[in-house]
Amino acid sequence: MIDFFIAGVQKGGTTALHSLLSRHPGVELPAIKEIHHFDDDTGVDWDRPDHSRLHDSFDWSRPALRGEATPIYCYWPHSIERIRRYNPEAKLIVALRHPVFRALSHWRMETARQAENLPFADAVSAIGRRRVSEAPNGVHRVYSYVERGFYSQQLERIYRLLPRGNVHVYRADALWNQPNLTLSSVEAFLGLEAVVGRGTAKPRYIVPTFAPSHSAEPSLARRLQREFEADIARTAELARLDLSDWLSEGYAEPMQP
Repeated sequence: MIDFFIAGVQKGGTTALHSLLSRHPGVELPAIKEIHHFDDDTGVDWDRPDHSRLHDSFDWSRPALRGEATPIYCYWPHSIERIRRYNPEAKLIVALRHPVFRALSHWRMETARQAENLPFADAVSAIGRRRVSEAPNGVHRVYSYVERGFYSQQLERIYRLLPRGNVHVYRADALWNQPNLTLSSVEAFLGLEAVVGRGTAKPRYIVPTFAPSHSAEPSLARRLQREFEADIARTAELARLDLSDWLSEGYAEPMQP
């Protein structure tokens, strides 16, 4: 079985974590990130699931701790339930990014992919968000810029399904501010010897080549910040993290493209 999953959040530095953990000699991660197995609603019969597509992405000829990274898992309905049925002992890693910055980064990615043609302000407006609320089950893979940022709902579901000791939550910005400490904590959570965390590797923040150079207007950023405030406080309580600086209008990310 796969031992651990980097389950979220999208645009939370999961590519950097995947790349860095791949350097650990005791870890195997697929060369292709995001297999999208447990969020596959049409290609897998979840009453009698076939996990061969997932397993075929790994080399089973050597002992290793095997992990997979698909950051939609923490958001997409039933993904965590499916992971629990697959491996009740699975460990989950979740990186949290300030929800306003996450939303903007998500929009930039979808715009670069030409999956989105609305300006950011319109995409996160009531009309833009209706594309999510009116979608099946009230979720959407592309347009969920704001909805994915309500982390407390996702964490409550995770903690309801998995033991707290099997879940590691950290701040995405900590991977840039304190890379060694953050990586060592991930390795310790997985029961690994600290190798990557003792190195000199620095994470890189990569944006799509054709992503628009755009930041949210201050008034829009403040509106979104207010919308997320209660959830940030609840998320901090659930994850047992200090997120108080996220409540400040002066918060700035350390990640630079």
